[in-house]
Amino acid sequence: MTIMNRFFLFLILTVLAVGCSEDFLESTPYAQATSATFWRNGDDAVAAANAMYDPLNDESFYGHGEQTFEICSDDFWRAGDHGEDQAIEEFTFDPSNAQLRSGYTRKYEIINRANAILINVPDIDMDASLKNRVLGEAYFMRGFATWRLHVIYGEVPVITEQDVRDNNFNKPKASVEEMRAAIESDWLQAADLLPATYTGADIGRPSSGTANGFLAKLYLYMEDLPKVIEYGEQVINGPYPLASDYGDNFQVETENNPEMLFAVQALDGWTTCAYRIYSTPRPWGGWDFHEPIQDLVDEFEADDPRLDYSIMKPGDIIDLGGDLGPTEYTADLSSTGYHFRKFGTWRPTGGLNGSQNVPVLRTSDVYLMVAEAKIRQNGNGAGDTEINAVRSRVGLAPLSGAGMPELIHERRVELAGENQRHQDLMRWDRAGIIDIVDHYQIDRGAFKPPRAFQRPKHYYFAIPQREIDLSNGTLVQNPNY
Repeated sequence: MTIMNRFFLFLILTVLAVGCSEDFLESTPYAQATSATFWRNGDDAVAAANAMYDPLNDESFYGHGEQTFEICSDDFWRAGDHGEDQAIEEFTFDPSNAQLRSGYTRKYEIINRANAILINVPDIDMDASLKNRVLGEAYFMRGFATWRLHVIYGEVPVITEQDVRDNNFNKPKASVEEMRAAIESDWLQAADLLPATYTGADIGRPSSGTANGFLAKLYLYMEDLPKVIEYGEQVINGPYPLASDYGDNFQVETENNPEMLFAVQALDGWTTCAYRIYSTPRPWGGWDFHEPIQDLVDEFEADDPRLDYSIMKPGDIIDLGGDLGPTEYTADLSSTGYHFRKFGTWRPTGGLNGSQNVPVLRTSDVYLMVAEAKIRQNGNGAGDTEINAVRSRVGLAPLSGAGMPELIHERRVELAGENQRHQDLMRWDRAGIIDIVDHYQIDRGAFKPPRAFQRPKHYYFAIPQREIDLSNGTLVQNPNY
């Protein structure tokens, strides 16, 4: 994000987060810990809003940990050297898995910061439109963090402003329905309060279109197909067009185009996201995790340019900048023979570019959600317009009478590596569209041998055992763990 001022004000975090420890249940609520000299004016409100985004870049969140929940999919091999990642990929993890715990606490950190805004900003005497925006950001980010907790763990405590006022953090799990209702409420309020677009240094903050796009995704998980279409079309018909070039979404100079509804923002020299390091070749400055497998490469149609934009392949020329300049990618750079290209670019002077964002939601995803809802509601062909909008952007021939197999293919290649595939497969299994147990039993080669997905156990990951221990019995483990 070109929001240098957003991250400069993270220096105030010692004021905002006094007492915020690694463990959610051991944290001190901001409403009790903040300085008496804070929450005075609009600048303080904006600084507090800026602070909500910082945990997204953490290695335990979108720096690496969040994408670990996607290595269950059939798109890429975990690579790297983390035993906890291997257990997640192979469905052999247990509640003590370290990867489960670190991301859990980061999400509640965002919720805590959002609640501080919702408690304190309404009483600040400041510009009304800016106040609405800050409150909208808080509702959106609280909903987003709760959403990520929900899709990963299923049922966990929902923490509201009143819980902070009452110092009531050791709560039992909310049900799936209660979690979804809380997320829906937050995102509906965000959609009402946030501006449709931004200019200048604020480009990259969540907009009303961001909230509507996520509402469409929530309703898809809820199987509320009419609302998927209703809220998705608000994005499709809004100021969020597809980028003219698919690759613009993954280049530093153009990554914050109107299609990018939400991304983890990075700014070289200020705040960076380590995922660019995790996902790139070790000899080129990376750590060589999350390598695409042949099965994903083979999914692309022969003339689909998204393959070249998405995946580094033997023979590709990658500009590494500096003294190395354009360099040929060779199969020996990776165990699988491939790396993702979407998540790493290099500075002209050499070295990985720290301004590389991590995409979270794009308009093309919304097009395909609407297409899916229309197909499932009205039959084959009902989603052709939306599918073909995505295909025509990359010069592919239009489809006629497309059904779920075509939709499933299109989502896989359009969103390859963007942390959607495993959750999509589980959605479709719940809806009776695929059999995920059989799907993960397919032998896809040395890097994805048959794996034993247990239904319904593996629909959600285990709640970290440490959090259960801290609750003294209030928090209970998910079934079958």
